[in-house]
Amino acid sequence: MGNCLRNPKTSFSSATNYHTESVASPPQEEADVDSDAEPMENIVSPNLKMYTLAELQSATRNFTRHENLDEKGGFQVGGVYKGWVDEATLAPSQLSIGIPVVVKKYQLDSDHSLKECKTEVKFLGKSSHSNVVKLLGYCWEDQQFFLVYEYMQKRSLDTILFRNGEQLSWQTRLQILIGAARGLAYLHTELNVIHRDFKTASVLLDGDFNAKVSDLGLAKPGPTNGYSHVCTDVVGTYGYAAPEYVATGNLYVNSVVYNFGVVLLEILTGRRVMDMNRPRNEDNLVDWARPYLHNKGKLKRIMDPKLEDRFPIKAAYKAAALVLKCLLHSPKDRPDMNEVLNTLEHIKTIPMSS
Repeated sequence: MGNCLRNPKTSFSSATNYHTESVASPPQEEADVDSDAEPMENIVSPNLKMYTLAELQSATRNFTRHENLDEKGGFQVGGVYKGWVDEATLAPSQLSIGIPVVVKKYQLDSDHSLKECKTEVKFLGKSSHSNVVKLLGYCWEDQQFFLVYEYMQKRSLDTILFRNGEQLSWQTRLQILIGAARGLAYLHTELNVIHRDFKTASVLLDGDFNAKVSDLGLAKPGPTNGYSHVCTDVVGTYGYAAPEYVATGNLYVNSVVYNFGVVLLEILTGRRVMDMNRPRNEDNLVDWARPYLHNKGKLKRIMDPKLEDRFPIKAAYKAAALVLKCLLHSPKDRPDMNEVLNTLEHIKTIPMSS
């Protein structure tokens, strides 16, 4: 595996990116193509509605219906608002008539922010999958930029799992994981898109706990023409990113499988990947949990107490084994997202009595 970085400067945080110094790519790597200079009109999909600022003001009652959402994505958000639009035309409608939407105002105060907004539009504008959040439209007027998304009633998995402390049954947890896996598999196989910052906050949930992958502002096109990976800047959230990506900037499709394994482990244990409020030997979830994942007896000690032992231990053990496969050091040894999806679907069929 060739390196595309020299002396990487890592500065991960819980919500920000870190960047590295790039050098020439070896032959087996596909260099990252920067599309900063590409005009927005070349990126916007005809599937998206172009809103005027006046229309968004009408849909949100002049931006007074503020939403205190935690999942603001990887780039600067200046405000999040709830609005209403007509289901057929997507035009602004009266309060509680039509369908609810989320309107996000983005702060384009740097070239980096603009690039991430363009990426979000580029990839979500092409998407048409029930497990990827739907982007309905955009507005770029008076140096202001807005994106309009479908409204997700339950907010993010991060909110449900860690902030609200909501009781999630074993079957609901598997339903969420399966939905997220379907969304990622679609991005990989149909769009050739790699989500560089997949985490619990990237999984949005509707009122029935159906999961949808979101936040593609940091995503990258996957390798083409027989290349195994792309060489790119290292960005992401501390604790989730795959080791080969952090160390070298080499981004494989299966680098995201590592992220997914971390999210799966968070759902099994009910613990955050990094929690500095825990004892020192427990603050890093992956390091702490790994020794328990090989043994059924030990596994029960780290399962989320909120499950109250209402889960089939056979299924939990298979899920733990899947975590270990997703967290394998080499990307080529990890399962792809379709394999992960098939395994989760099988686990969901295991009866509670097992």
